[in-house]
Amino acid sequence: MLTYGNRKRFPTNTQSIQRALSRGIRGIFTRSFPRTGRTGLRPSPGSSPPRSARRAQGRIPTPRAPATAVPRARYTLHVRIAHPRIPAPGAPAADPPAEALTAAEWRAREAAHERRADGLTAAHRARRRAGRAHPVEDFLWTYYSVKPNELRRWHPGAGVILRRGATSRASWRYYTAATSTGDALVDLAAFFAARGGTVDYVERLLAATLDRTPRYGCFGLHEWAMVYRMTPDQLRHTTLPLRIGHAATDRVVETHPIGCTHFDAFRFFTDEARPLNALQPTRETQPAMEQPGCLHAGMDVYKWAAKLGPIVPGELLLDCFELARDIREVDMQASPYDVSGYTGASGEPLIPIPIETAAGKREYVRRQRDFAERGNALRARVLAAISVARAARPTAAQKSVGAGSPGTAAIDDCDSPAPAATRSARSRPVHSRP
Repeated sequence: MLTYGNRKRFPTNTQSIQRALSRGIRGIFTRSFPRTGRTGLRPSPGSSPPRSARRAQGRIPTPRAPATAVPRARYTLHVRIAHPRIPAPGAPAADPPAEALTAAEWRAREAAHERRADGLTAAHRARRRAGRAHPVEDFLWTYYSVKPNELRRWHPGAGVILRRGATSRASWRYYTAATSTGDALVDLAAFFAARGGTVDYVERLLAATLDRTPRYGCFGLHEWAMVYRMTPDQLRHTTLPLRIGHAATDRVVETHPIGCTHFDAFRFFTDEARPLNALQPTRETQPAMEQPGCLHAGMDVYKWAAKLGPIVPGELLLDCFELARDIREVDMQASPYDVSGYTGASGEPLIPIPIETAAGKREYVRRQRDFAERGNALRARVLAAISVARAARPTAAQKSVGAGSPGTAAIDDCDSPAPAATRSARSRPVHSRP
């Protein structure tokens, strides 16, 4: 059982503890044996001592006899919760501690980020200069609106002071400078004023997805439903043939149950394929239907991280991009298109995953499970970045006090004009799928 401040108890399995922590409970887990001071589990009152102790006392034969019935001990996991300090009514809120990076530290991290981003985008930039298309990887640059130079831009995240960084961040949106020292950090007041609706939506969507059980029975049939009963000239990727032909592709769709939960995949189903889907997702139901097993939901972690801009550390954004790239390759390998003539980011040829066969289904689910685990880890990191930004966000009282202070000055955005109005994530224009 899990016990914390308000004396409530919960089952002490890993899933329940992770769920409690994901809902805002933060604490230190302590376990101890009575009288010994060692770390371990302490039996609840009235329960029998640990099995090792009973064996030492001769109460359990060694080896244990199969027929011996021993009362099972109940254990209590005691948790000390570190609750946030709440200021007294009317008292000014204290500034959260800010991390400060020296000029040498943050410039080294920025340079490492730029080198990594350049490596991730090198092939795309070379193809673009040569005017060549790549039907697998181009998706990352046409469906998602992030450009290579934007991916290359490093942010430290919220609440991090860049010593002597004011000059380098002078043209960056949502940064503010301390004029007396030349330091820079993310202007969270301006960021939340402009992007608060987006932050709320992304946080709600990712938290709901993270809390859901992954589903592994779709087998990537969303890609097949997008070409169902199409003629060759109607295909989106006209340069790619269908691996098993049009008639056989249609039969796969007709003989398999389809249960796509992702709206941005479902909306590209052909008119004939939509009624075949067991679910009818919409933009409004997306937070209620998104689940970690969906490959497109895993790719979209990159989209949501990019939309959060400077409050997401650059290293996290590149990790999200790499996941989206890896998922995209498998998404097309399992599609009805023949991508065997192309290579992936590793330089290896993209071998088709024939999900119409039992072996192909097993391989798809194996990859899907790995992506679900990686995606959930990144979702947790993005949610943590949002939590850090909310904690470091100045209060209304602090903003009114700091408004006339000569010690700080907002850094103007010279790259692009500020948005005319704050736009929620739902009202943002929807990209077309290549």
